[in-house]
Amino acid sequence: MKRQKFLACLLAGAMVLSMAACGDKPADENPDTGSVAPTTEDSTPAPAPEDTTPVDEAASIDFEDGNMAFTAVYSTPADAADVELSVVDFNGSKALQVKNLTGKVPYVAFDVESLLGADVAKVASIELTLGTSFDNGKFSAVSGKLIAWSGEDQNESTDDWSVYMAAKNPAKVVATLAAGEEFVSGANNIFMVQLKTDNGVAEGNGSATLYIDNIRFLDASGNLLTADSSVAFVGPEKFSGGGVDRNHLVSVTKPVSFDALVTSGGGWAQAGGDIPEDVLAALVPGSVIELEYSSTTGNMWIVMNNSAAGWMRIGVGDADGSGQGYAYTNNSKTTVQIPFEMIAQYCGDDVSTWGGTMQCESDGDWEVFSAKVGQAEPNYHLAQYVEFEGFATSGGAWSQNGAAFTPEVLEALVPGSVIEIAYTSETGNMWVVMNDSAAGWMRVGVGDVDGSGQGYAICDGNTCYIPFEMIAEYCSDDVSTWGSGMQCESDGAWEVYSVKVGPASEFKAVNKFVEFEGFATSGGGWAQDGAAFTPEVLEALVPGSVVEIAYTSETGKIWVVMNDSAAGWMRVGVGDTDGSGQGYAIYDGNVCQIPFEMIAQYCGDDVSTWGSGMQCESDGAWEVYSVTIASQQ
Repeated sequence: MKRQKFLACLLAGAMVLSMAACGDKPADENPDTGSVAPTTEDSTPAPAPEDTTPVDEAASIDFEDGNMAFTAVYSTPADAADVELSVVDFNGSKALQVKNLTGKVPYVAFDVESLLGADVAKVASIELTLGTSFDNGKFSAVSGKLIAWSGEDQNESTDDWSVYMAAKNPAKVVATLAAGEEFVSGANNIFMVQLKTDNGVAEGNGSATLYIDNIRFLDASGNLLTADSSVAFVGPEKFSGGGVDRNHLVSVTKPVSFDALVTSGGGWAQAGGDIPEDVLAALVPGSVIELEYSSTTGNMWIVMNNSAAGWMRIGVGDADGSGQGYAYTNNSKTTVQIPFEMIAQYCGDDVSTWGGTMQCESDGDWEVFSAKVGQAEPNYHLAQYVEFEGFATSGGAWSQNGAAFTPEVLEALVPGSVIEIAYTSETGNMWVVMNDSAAGWMRVGVGDVDGSGQGYAICDGNTCYIPFEMIAEYCSDDVSTWGSGMQCESDGAWEVYSVKVGPASEFKAVNKFVEFEGFATSGGGWAQDGAAFTPEVLEALVPGSVVEIAYTSETGKIWVVMNDSAAGWMRVGVGDTDGSGQGYAIYDGNVCQIPFEMIAQYCGDDVSTWGSGMQCESDGAWEVYSVTIASQQ
């Protein structure tokens, strides 16, 4: 069984969408319970509803060989489900099973480019069979979208599907690529299956398990295209880059690998090893241990198994009933961080007393894929920025390329700003070169990669951040002395997709959450909706806390409205979207954080004056899945 984490819900309404399910719901199968239409005579018989029951047909992919490596998960959107994928027996044959573990929205992606090769450009439609089951054996209707990412720019188009009758489960559904939506050879185009509406939850049947089978890629004449099911999912940069989930975490620089923790175990089993000298040297105040992992419960922590202070768990939270500090875990439950200070709280500041060994543990079966120790740095994201035009470029190892400063970029380069670089490189490293500054030719953010030992840029292999102050340390605060432009460089072959400059907004690392009950809601552009404060929420709203919103919106923006505060009706975090020019919330299209201090700036420090509740709003259609008050424990 292959387990994959899965966060789903793609940017609703971002493009004109064209795909449609095969067959509409017959009127007599969904009667209007609110009224009864008068009886009239009609000599013309009503047309029979289209039969969408699958028939035996040759398929491009039928899963009979058990292969599923060409599938992947899209793990960015806020309402994404954690799912388990496997090939199982269903309806008399093999099918891909999509088991929903968290009750949210599953998405499963298929790499059409790898499956079809050059024939990907011939695809005019995609047919597949979708079926469902519920653990209690009952049936509920489900529906969702088939999503295609087409063309060089991965433009999105969608098609509705549904399985609405037990007698038509499974059902055949069809996605059609209209003019302008065609797949392009060499562009890593993909399609996805999303299960958006699951009536089983409301009807007491639990979450649906989805089955995908008999995928047929057809050309414009209806001819079946042959697929190679032995391939592995590659996908576009847009897909893999979006899958990096750093929510609730800090960024890490100067990483040192801790290979002894790359291991696995069963529930409540510990495994690890000796702490090597380079890791001990990296374990200093301000450092953090970061583990990339999987666990059947989503939990992960470390065990100090022979410290001078005794055997103890660190970061376990309340999983063992102890109620001690929680480790910092991302939304996807794939990365966990444990700060030096959390270990020192129990073992002391002197690492020589920590016992020389460390282990990992969870309350479910677990595996650690990567372990490192590094310095904690801010987790930046730019909600407001200026595009550095002309900076889409690439180079080989130790080669430089870039663009000339524009007046807009120079104006944005001020104290407190940060440069954001979207990139890939063979080594994961990236930095900038000031090639003709008054201070001379120099690298900034290279760290010790070239032996200089200067400051490190904040990089995760997809996005790199370099604060204004880091450049100013070498080139002075006066940007007029920085030269005519800027270049990028890495120690491996690299490519830069975009460079932006803007105020350094920082997502906070948080590990304590209080649910804001009743806040799953939605609205159109400039419409507000929300929930009333509860005593628990008001108690959690203290200095240092943040209002954290899991959402989607057409524009990617979201903010809050204080609709009846003592200070009056006002937006908080709107930035300049309404022309007011106030501060921006910190958001990335899926998660938004609004600090207590930002609200207090307009409503005062006394939350009793903030009114009876809070609302959300955006300048495009939006949906909020949850709101929590988050803080550091």
